[in-house]
Amino acid sequence: RAARVSRVSPPAPVAHPSALDAMASLEPMPADEFAALKERLWTFMTEYVYPNEVLFHEQCKEIGESSNEWMHPPILIDLMEKAREMRLWNLFLPIDSAAAAGEQGLLGGGLTNRQYAELCEIQGTSSHMEFAAQCTNCTSPDTGNMEVLARYGTKEQRERWLVPLLEGKIRSCFAMTEPDVASSDATNIAIRIDKDHARGEYVINGSKWWITGAGSLHCEIMILMGKTDTSAALHKQQSQILVPMSTPGITLLRPMTAFGDDDAPKGHMEIVFEDVRVPFANVLLGEGRGFEISQGRLGPGRIHHCMRMIGQGERSLAAMCARVQEREAFRKILAKNDVILQDIAKCRADIDTCRLLVHRAAELMDERGNADGETRQLLSLVKAHIPVTLQ
Repeated sequence: RAARVSRVSPPAPVAHPSALDAMASLEPMPADEFAALKERLWTFMTEYVYPNEVLFHEQCKEIGESSNEWMHPPILIDLMEKAREMRLWNLFLPIDSAAAAGEQGLLGGGLTNRQYAELCEIQGTSSHMEFAAQCTNCTSPDTGNMEVLARYGTKEQRERWLVPLLEGKIRSCFAMTEPDVASSDATNIAIRIDKDHARGEYVINGSKWWITGAGSLHCEIMILMGKTDTSAALHKQQSQILVPMSTPGITLLRPMTAFGDDDAPKGHMEIVFEDVRVPFANVLLGEGRGFEISQGRLGPGRIHHCMRMIGQGERSLAAMCARVQEREAFRKILAKNDVILQDIAKCRADIDTCRLLVHRAAELMDERGNADGETRQLLSLVKAHIPVTLQ
């Protein structure tokens, strides 16, 4: 796989000017610096992202239809370089995760979760919703995987996988959902991870599906959750393992589709594992700690999508307001109808309510961490409420 990939070749990465201070103090970026950063992001959106949305969609469609060799569209590679030049790179990595990563964490943006909420919303105004996020190396599932490596990876694991992910040289996927069980109950996860003690290797057999990002040839590492000990306590049976995508025995069976869309070149794949072998050193945090890692990963994974969806809501509302001022029915502009104004006002209230919930959840993540009970409850609430509201 790797030999066929046209890599993005970034310049030597440089830490954000505030990253060192933020990591040392775990304090938010100063207000004046944050305001300047936010202004730079708006400039990037208006000058580079919005004008290239149609081109991005066209190139993605062409890549998906021309072959199964899915790679970054050329416009994305160009805008990744531009985002790097404008210091709009790795904004997602919160200062506490960056601090946990040590030296490798210096590649983060030096922000809190609460600060990133405002920037992630701006990124979410793009179409495709993750177009701007991909440009700035802030897209799923890489963001969640990078936080896992930052918080739970060994020094060697971080150097091998976290650094190239933060540099944007490679991409990743997270393999959890399975076709044969109700994977919303993670205790059902059943893919086998046997141990070959003679060779010091895990042996993986089973299947996964809806594995986001696995369709891209830039995807070089997978974090896989499976069972290492069926006799252990219910929440100690699963482990998370680092599996390079070049490992023999991995078969990308097919791209999954939603309403006929395969989301190329990122894709959501069904994958079969047949005697896939990786060394014992590839386990994250230790055997039986898969649930512990998942709880730490779910917070950012859930809230980043919600942040972006608020941006989508704002863009939709703007389009609605523009249309009702231009459209006429029965010799009357639609904006002159009280019922139209009432609908728009309700949309404004809904979006603002969602934003307040997300900002509070982000503040709790900063203040108490993802394992806190109230934080987890609010994260679950925003994940359930915001997609339904914005849809």
